[in-house]
Amino acid sequence: MLVDGATSKAGGALSGIVVLDVTRVVAGPLCSMILADLGATVIKVEHPADPDYTRAFPPQLHAGDGTSFSAFFAQFNRGKLAITLDLGTDDGKQVLRDLAARADVLVENFRAGTMDRLGVGYDALREVNPRLVYTAVSGYGQTGPYRRRPAFDNSAQATGGLWSMNGVPGQPPIRVGTIIGDLAATFYATIGTLAALRHAERTGQGQLVDISQQDSVLSLTENAVVTYTVDGKVAEPLGNQHPFVRPYGLFPCKDGHVFFGGYTDKFWRLSCELFGEPELADDPEIDTMAKRFDEETYRRRVEPVVQGWFEHRTKAELEWIAADVVPLSGVKDIAEVVEDPQIAARDMIVDVDYGDFGRLSMVGSPLKLSETPAAPAALAPPLGAHTAEVLRLVCGATAERIEQLRGDGTI
Repeated sequence: MLVDGATSKAGGALSGIVVLDVTRVVAGPLCSMILADLGATVIKVEHPADPDYTRAFPPQLHAGDGTSFSAFFAQFNRGKLAITLDLGTDDGKQVLRDLAARADVLVENFRAGTMDRLGVGYDALREVNPRLVYTAVSGYGQTGPYRRRPAFDNSAQATGGLWSMNGVPGQPPIRVGTIIGDLAATFYATIGTLAALRHAERTGQGQLVDISQQDSVLSLTENAVVTYTVDGKVAEPLGNQHPFVRPYGLFPCKDGHVFFGGYTDKFWRLSCELFGEPELADDPEIDTMAKRFDEETYRRRVEPVVQGWFEHRTKAELEWIAADVVPLSGVKDIAEVVEDPQIAARDMIVDVDYGDFGRLSMVGSPLKLSETPAAPAALAPPLGAHTAEVLRLVCGATAERIEQLRGDGTI
């Protein structure tokens, strides 16, 4: 279809799939970005006077002429085409219908009912394209008593149960230190979109993919639901401890902290050998997982041993001694992660040349496909950069029509 420096690469797994991206911030844009990395042609639709406000988010790349470009926006909108369109106008709605008639997927992340009120929701667009996969990401989904509530990532962490579980025992709960509500919804939206695409390919029938941030966060709470429904126990913050295995958590070392998960009998025995105390594996007080998990026994016998192994060694020394044999990892900050040889080997930091703005190093794609690899090293587009091209090639708009839409502020 469209060819430009900002489009996805030919030959990707989703090459030939056209996605309309009517989203902003992260939960929607990241979903469509994953599809772009995998080869889809993604058309980002923004209001001409009120675009995705992450274009103003830090950090910013700066050019010599004083202009800037958001690296935050770039990371979540790479590989896309950008058009501007005012969906509040009749012409804007018609243009979106024309685009939807030729698209395979539309992704939006407005509050439930917003697109319906504009006249371009799922029911309206499936009339012009019955095979359209319409993916809607929202705080609480398209149904239920909360459906019209505004929401952010923290809303999902709060109402999905995760916030109440995270933190230090005896202290107020602490939000997870990233936008896990947005990210969880993104991943489910991507999975749902791909499943619906498969169905549309077989049957010619599209469908609504309804993704709730609250639902998505709830699904991440591990065993909390069944622990409550079976045993009546409400999950509480555990800090760095695990609810039913020890040792498994954060331990201080000479230059920071490590994660150590030597709780199984096999890993405990190996750890005792690696750190020069093999006799501890057969100590009758701590020779089984159940014994080591006992709170009093763990605090009195196990924890001091582990701390003694670690406190005089650096993260690198501990990984050299044990990481190939037992679960032990240095707790690395982002600077260490960016320079990590495993991250480099997996191409998880990619560099893109933004011309006058310089080079941007950003997160690559964790999707490693042997035959149709993802292509994350792509540019994010300036606002509306491809409007005329998209309208001409996709909708068949004439130069006169494009000028008329530009003149009345629709694009």
